[in-house]
Amino acid sequence: MPGREPARGRRPTERKGDVRERAILDTCEVLLAQKGYDAMTVGDIAQGAGITRGALYFYFGSKQEVVTALVARTVEHLWERSRATARAEEPRQAVAAAMHRTVELWNEHGLVMRTAIDLSLTVPEIGQLWSHTADLFIAAITAVLERAGVPAGTRPDQAPAMARALCWMIERTFYHASQESREKLQEASATCAHIWLTSAGLTG
Repeated sequence: MPGREPARGRRPTERKGDVRERAILDTCEVLLAQKGYDAMTVGDIAQGAGITRGALYFYFGSKQEVVTALVARTVEHLWERSRATARAEEPRQAVAAAMHRTVELWNEHGLVMRTAIDLSLTVPEIGQLWSHTADLFIAAITAVLERAGVPAGTRPDQAPAMARALCWMIERTFYHASQESREKLQEASATCAHIWLTSAGLTG
């Protein structure tokens, strides 16, 4: 009946399309590890997701579109886990929290993020996603630096410019460390945290 409230205790049923799309993206992430982007095919993704090629094309028009959607899902997870950084009251705690979450994400999805970085110059949609994500982190780092007393402004020694340099330093450092081991990621995290704290004048 119109206006009738749904029965309490019931959870909304996940749509078949949502389940299939998630299966496609999960399969794509597995295949990136097994075969790499270049060797992976649409047929491989469809087979791994348990659907036909034709069914896959109902959701995505190409392998590139699948990978772009996977990158979008991953960077959303990255940002969701890192939102607290900008809100944390104490700068040292904010830096520690940001580095901890960054290590977690690179441990879980490092291959996807390396793929995003590799494709960002040749696939405009992925480049835009990655650039937008970087802008969000630059804003968060800027906020932490300003709370630590680094002045706002446009000069190279002021918070926004320092935050931009720190963001891209962290990205490149984690990119390389993630190809080696979890231990190297922890070392990268400690180094980046030290440089961030030093930039903020918080190592004394």
